[in-house]
Amino acid sequence: MADDQNDADRTEDPTQKRLDEAHGRGDVVKSQEVSTWFVIAGATLVLATFGNTMSATLSTTMRGLLANAHQIPVDGRGLVSIAGRISGEVLSAIGIPLSLLALAAIAGNMIQHRLVWSSQSLKPKFNKISPLSGLKRQFSMQALANLLKGLIKIAVVGAVMVALLWPQRYRLESLVQTDLLGTLALTRGYALQILGAVVAILAFIAAADYLMQYRQWYERQKMSLREMKDEFKQSEGDPMIKGKIRALRQGRMRKRMMAQVPKASVIITNPTHYAIALQYDRGMEAPICLAKGVDTMALKIREIAAEHSIPVVENPPLARVLHATVEVDDEIPPEHYKAVAEIIGYVMKLRRSVSR
Repeated sequence: MADDQNDADRTEDPTQKRLDEAHGRGDVVKSQEVSTWFVIAGATLVLATFGNTMSATLSTTMRGLLANAHQIPVDGRGLVSIAGRISGEVLSAIGIPLSLLALAAIAGNMIQHRLVWSSQSLKPKFNKISPLSGLKRQFSMQALANLLKGLIKIAVVGAVMVALLWPQRYRLESLVQTDLLGTLALTRGYALQILGAVVAILAFIAAADYLMQYRQWYERQKMSLREMKDEFKQSEGDPMIKGKIRALRQGRMRKRMMAQVPKASVIITNPTHYAIALQYDRGMEAPICLAKGVDTMALKIREIAAEHSIPVVENPPLARVLHATVEVDDEIPPEHYKAVAEIIGYVMKLRRSVSR
């Protein structure tokens, strides 16, 4: 009941992190029908391409072995030598075809998923040796589906063989009077026809089975809302903690800005919503923003400016644009040099007049 409830709660599509974790565990999409199709298609290709060469090489080897059987030494060293020679000739004849079959088997797995390096599948799982779990697997829907697939494949292959060989039944009866080479050539031709038809039909079965396996695998990877929240917390951090950290950083930033306001040359305001504290001394390339803020922060900047007799100039358009475009400790943008220079020039004239 608990498992069914958990499955019912998994309504959300899996994240990429969830899919990567499944791959790391070795839980990937795997259709045995696709692997089987690649092996049968590889065997068909090998038979069509290398059938004549293999048969010619092996028949030459066997003919020579039988023709010279009386000359073969029967002592231990002689038998080892002749066995090694025969093995080498056989391997040279079937080595490339067998390698192609091995590559086809590997390709049948690699085309379904990328390489998996996981040791979790080697860990012992006691539920696999449990008789009750074994009975559940034997009589599960998956076992029934596999049984139906097997019956369908047998029926299809049997129907293909009957359809191809039944019209040739009279010709097949005459094979008892045909020499061995003729029988082998005819058998190879029929085998290629049957294999070609089987490969074409199994291609549709393999494609349908892969789509079904992919759907089942994807459904297993789905997540509940709780799992998605937990994963978000693990990857992005707890939102409450992140909020506290952000508030702490903002508090430190406010303290540092307030400590810099007394060094400002001028405060540009909105007049009530924005406040920008700028510093400019001779030798600087451009004025620097020491502090900025809106509403409560802007009021605090103006209060500190009043305590330290820093000039406050009202220029709403310039205050808004500087607040939006310049960061603390950065120089103001070049496009605002002229407007700021006029204000700083006015402040300097005001200070000189007061000092007189």
